Amino acid sequence: MPLPPYRIKVVEPIPFLSPEERAGALHLAGYNPFNLRADQITIDLLSDSGTGATSAAQEAAAAVGDESYAGARSWFRFLDEVADLTGYPHILPVHQGRAGERILFGTLLRPGQICVSNTHFDTTHANVELAGAEARDLPCPEALDLDSHEPFKGNIDLTALAELLAGPDGERVGLVLMTITNNGLGAQPVSMANLQAVHALCRQHGVPFFLDAARFAENAWLVREREPEYHGWTPREIARQAFDLADGCVISLKKDGLASIGGCIGLRDDDLHARCEANLIATEGFSTYGGLAGHDLERLAVGLREVVDPAYLSARAAATTHLAQLINEAGVDTVQPAGIHALYLNAGRLLPHLSPAEFPGHSLGCQLFLDGGVRCAELGSLYLGTMDEQHRLVTPAPFELVRLAIPRRVYSQEHFEYVAETLAGIAKDPERITGYRIVSTPPILRHFKVRLAPLP
Repeated sequence: MPLPPYRIKVVEPIPFLSPEERAGALHLAGYNPFNLRADQITIDLLSDSGTGATSAAQEAAAAVGDESYAGARSWFRFLDEVADLTGYPHILPVHQGRAGERILFGTLLRPGQICVSNTHFDTTHANVELAGAEARDLPCPEALDLDSHEPFKGNIDLTALAELLAGPDGERVGLVLMTITNNGLGAQPVSMANLQAVHALCRQHGVPFFLDAARFAENAWLVREREPEYHGWTPREIARQAFDLADGCVISLKKDGLASIGGCIGLRDDDLHARCEANLIATEGFSTYGGLAGHDLERLAVGLREVVDPAYLSARAAATTHLAQLINEAGVDTVQPAGIHALYLNAGRLLPHLSPAEFPGHSLGCQLFLDGGVRCAELGSLYLGTMDEQHRLVTPAPFELVRLAIPRRVYSQEHFEYVAETLAGIAKDPERITGYRIVSTPPILRHFKVRLAPLP
């Protein structure tokens, strides 16, 4: 396995609660891991967003951050890095990706239009709907086989996209948004061939084509490893070609920006930039800081260089693949092949005694915390299913999954072995795990604030 190209310089203690303390904490949290306190978690795999470790170079750069309201030196360093990476003439900073989504969708989409994607993630879907548009997913057919080792299961279904654009709803399509990598479908990458075909279809039909590029570097690494035409290319070269194919991008830089906060919008069109900039200034901050401090802009400028280092990406990919092997050997299936930023456990297969209405993915996630203090997120019927007014499941999710998101440069092999050992203990007696029912839920983005109770 490749050696991580860094050594640990600063450490932070992690909590070890007793089983009784974990049970009490989960009860008080309404059986929702999002409501748990960080100081109750032993291994936190809830998200890879803003949870990574910064480097000595990033912290040194942050120390000279310029906090001027307008035209700060730190803004120009950030601008130079993002523009060089993406090639877009207009860059707008935002405090995180969902702010960029809100501004872009609110400016570009009209009520009644359709936003098409390989898969919209939760906040992306919500921001499309808040703009009055419809979010429509067209994942490729290969994504439906969780066990296959097809290399690019994050692709969009090109046949379905072509039919949509040429059909009666074609005039309603206001945007095609490709998420790289495809977070909602098992952290699977998108091929350059797929992006090129989407580019051609959008040009043919005059539809804007954008990237949701939160994990642009990890997608580039998997392209380099799995798409023969790109063997020998650098991750930065591959990422730049992906950006070149699109009209613009929205990026949460809390992922491949290697920082705890930040994001940006990249644009080619002058008029769209002017309208987005006006929205930004009214709601986020002036266009040279966008809600970010100067020290944040400095960390991001350095992080965008560090993240495309082949040694870093090789070691990160290998660590995730190794964790997948340990979990599979423990008797728990994962979505294949392993991605980089997360692994997805097949909870439906591990817990066949629980129906989708009993939320097997959520049940497995809760049990990981109860048994080992491991926090993670469900991506099954609790997150994706449709409910009636009494919070009863009407339409289940296609799969009952649990996401283990891997923070960048945080956990060692020993930590991953602990996670696998916890799962091995669950797999020895899965029928002891009970299901859950919803007690209360918000109207949108249910999984963040829902409260549940265990079934008898």
